[in-house]
Amino acid sequence: MPHKTLSTALILAGSLAFSATSAFAADPAMLGNTCAGCHGTNGSSVGPATPSIAGVAKETLVEAMKAYKSGERPSTIMGRIAKGYTDEEFAAMGEFFAQQKLVTHKQEFDAAKSKAGAKLHDKYCEKCHEDGGRKDDDGSGILAGQWMPYLTYSFEDFTSGNREMPKKMKSKLDDLVKKEGAAGLDNVVHFYASQTGEK
Repeated sequence: MPHKTLSTALILAGSLAFSATSAFAADPAMLGNTCAGCHGTNGSSVGPATPSIAGVAKETLVEAMKAYKSGERPSTIMGRIAKGYTDEEFAAMGEFFAQQKLVTHKQEFDAAKSKAGAKLHDKYCEKCHEDGGRKDDDGSGILAGQWMPYLTYSFEDFTSGNREMPKKMKSKLDDLVKKEGAAGLDNVVHFYASQTGEK
């Protein structure tokens, strides 16, 4: 009898867990809310080391989450978090955040560096990061209005080889660094920090 009771309890627990997962998958907003602690309400980050994910293309988020889950993309905590979700849930999250409006926050930036960074953006980045880094139509990500520390850390990951880049991006970034050095990257960061609000 105890064995039968235990079996029934396990079946019930499994059913409840499955129901909870199904409920999350059925409601993208519920899944999106699980990210709010770090990425802010509806994906607009209020923390300097955490990117905003509101408005990113569905494919951008799904690709990033899969890369975190597999360990292909380095992280501090996202790799562990991503392991708790299915591909179906990644897709639901992607749909949710793609529909959210990005809310940017004013940051202190150097106007001269921002002006120089705008020229570098136009020369090296605009082709993929259109409209001053505001668009994410092709999975390139949104750069405008992101927090400066996050952008700086990201550039460090890319230039050190800790994070892989698409070939086209690598060619452009290598060229920028070769010609402009670390100061050029810093100028680009200041430019993106200046791109707050709607254009």
